[in-house]
Amino acid sequence: MSTGDHGSAVRRILLLAHTGRDEAVVVARKVISALGDQALVVRVLADEAAELGLSASDGVELVDENGAADGVELAVVIGGDGTILRAAELTHSTGTPLLGVNLGHVGFLAEAESEDVEATIEAIVERRYTVEDRLTIDVAVYQGKELVSSTWALNEASVEKAARQRMLEVVFEVDGRPLSRWGCDGVVCATPTGSTAYNFSAGGPIVWPGVEALLIVPISAHALFARPMVVAPDSVLAVEVLAQTQGAGVLWCDGRRTVELPPGARIEVRRGSRPVRLARLHQAPFTDRLVAKFDLPVEGWRGAAGRRRKSSDGETA
Repeated sequence: MSTGDHGSAVRRILLLAHTGRDEAVVVARKVISALGDQALVVRVLADEAAELGLSASDGVELVDENGAADGVELAVVIGGDGTILRAAELTHSTGTPLLGVNLGHVGFLAEAESEDVEATIEAIVERRYTVEDRLTIDVAVYQGKELVSSTWALNEASVEKAARQRMLEVVFEVDGRPLSRWGCDGVVCATPTGSTAYNFSAGGPIVWPGVEALLIVPISAHALFARPMVVAPDSVLAVEVLAQTQGAGVLWCDGRRTVELPPGARIEVRRGSRPVRLARLHQAPFTDRLVAKFDLPVEGWRGAAGRRRKSSDGETA
């Protein structure tokens, strides 16, 4: 974990927002105005600026997606996890930290809630944030010996059947050795960050972000051995779509990028060469985040301070 980069004399902040939500528009305009008042340059995508009702005359720096994160200290993202995943695409090559302000339902990737926006602005201005690296995965698709596509994911890469009525026939491999063959709806290969996303919905385990590992969850597999699995972070996973499979499959990365998978396609998943960097304002334990986001019942917990202990006269305190 490292502190925020002090950067050059001119401090630039990239702001990305879910402009389809009225609340996001209000919060975005507030953040832009407050940061501008503190002499920070706020960079906004040109199409988003139009949706926010802003122009260059309002003091924002208008850019297109190409190179949007070049030379910026931080990307402030106003929306839910989907908006943060979109921001991760724009900042992945530069390693720009992402600071999410949550307007979504769960928002595991976000660091602040919309009601905390004033404190968040103050923390940005004073550089009171730390940066946490999150493991990603690199994904390659082969047809025969030819590499036909390469991409990456922060949450997961899922191989799924393309047609509802047909099952996908795959063989799964770990570190160059076949593990099992499944007739299934698909296979999810996830990171610890993604363990609370599709992996969780598919019945996989929640893995604390500090754990380095790769997760595998078969989806609706017709097989004796089809349990969720956790492997080493440096393992190489592969899904081979059997040649006799009727119909095509599809690869989804973070639910945003797709690649068609004809019969015979091979998908390889390995630890990503670049992490995604998340800015943190608080050092709250991940356990607390889980309890808050999933509204988990913890009534009756006493904790270490509530242990029954012996008093000096031997009676229970």
